[in-house]
Amino acid sequence: MKKMVLAADLGGTNLRMAVIGENGETKYRSRSSTPSSRRREDVVDLLVGSARECIEATRSDGTISAFGIAAPAVLDHEAGRVLVAPNLPELNDFSLASAVSGLLGIEVFLENDANAAAIGENWLGASHGFNSSICVTLGTGVGGGVIIDGKPLRGIDGTAGEIGHICVEPFGHPCGCGSVGCLEQYSSATAVVRMAKELLSEFPDSSFASGNDLSSLDVYNAAISGDPLANEVFRRFGFYLGVALGGLINVLNPEVIVIGGGASESWDVFIEPLNQEIRKRAFKRPADRVIIVKAKLGDDAGILGVAKLAFSSSNIGLAV
Repeated sequence: MKKMVLAADLGGTNLRMAVIGENGETKYRSRSSTPSSRRREDVVDLLVGSARECIEATRSDGTISAFGIAAPAVLDHEAGRVLVAPNLPELNDFSLASAVSGLLGIEVFLENDANAAAIGENWLGASHGFNSSICVTLGTGVGGGVIIDGKPLRGIDGTAGEIGHICVEPFGHPCGCGSVGCLEQYSSATAVVRMAKELLSEFPDSSFASGNDLSSLDVYNAAISGDPLANEVFRRFGFYLGVALGGLINVLNPEVIVIGGGASESWDVFIEPLNQEIRKRAFKRPADRVIIVKAKLGDDAGILGVAKLAFSSSNIGLAV
C-alpha cells in the first residue's frame, strides 16, 4: 500500500485539508468554513470530521499514517500544543494535537502556518535544493519562516521567524502585536490600502478621488498605469521590505529568499526598491549571493509543508 498523510491548513476563515502522497501528489482535497463560534470543541469536530472524509475517500489508495496541521499560532511544537492563536483565541493553551489524535487514532503534528509554508517551498517549491532559506508571506499581514541547515528554525519559545514584526520604523504606525513600526504595517495588503489613504492629500492629481472602498488590487492596478500615488505606496512597500530583508541577510546569510502570499503579486512594482535597499544595507558578498524569488506553491505551500513534517516526524519515512 502507498504511503500517505493527511495535511491541513487551519485558518481563521477556512480549513483546507488534503491527502498527500510521499512524492507530494494530492490524492484528495476538502475545504470547509472555520466554525464561527471558534470554540475548541467545534474546531476539533471540524478537523476530525474532515479527516474522516478524506480517509474514506482515499481508502483504496493506501493507508494514512499521520496528520500534519498548520495553524496561525505560536506553538509548543514538541508537545503539539497551541500557546497563542490570535485569530482562534479559543485554542489558546490547548493540546490540539492530542485531542485530534485521540479521536482519529493516528499521530498528529502541529506547525506554525508560516513555518509550514517555508517547509513546503523547501520540499517542492522555490527553495527546493537549498539548505538555508527564508520564506516571507505577504498577505493581510506579513508572515515568515526560516530554514537553516535543512531544518525549520522555531526558537526556544516557538516564535522564531516572525519577520512581520521586525521593527522597520521606530516611531511608526502602531501594530496589532502591541509594538510600533513593524514590517507588517508597511509591506502587507492592509498596509498598501492604509498608506494610499494617508497619501491622498499629497497627490491631488492621483486617480483615487477618495479612499472609500479602496483595495490593494486597486492600488496595484493604478501603479501599473503610472499613478504617482500608487507608485509611491509600492516604493515604500519595497523600501521597508528591503530594510528588513537586508538585516536578515546579514544575520542569517541565506542562500535564497522566497516571497509569497497574495501581495507578492505586486512583485513588479516593489522588487526594484526592495533590491536597492538590500544592496545598501546588506554585506556585499551575501547580498550578491542570495537569490530572491517568487514562491511557487501558492496556497498549497502550508499543506505540503505539514505533509512533509508528518512524513519526516512519523515512522513512515519519505521517498524524496
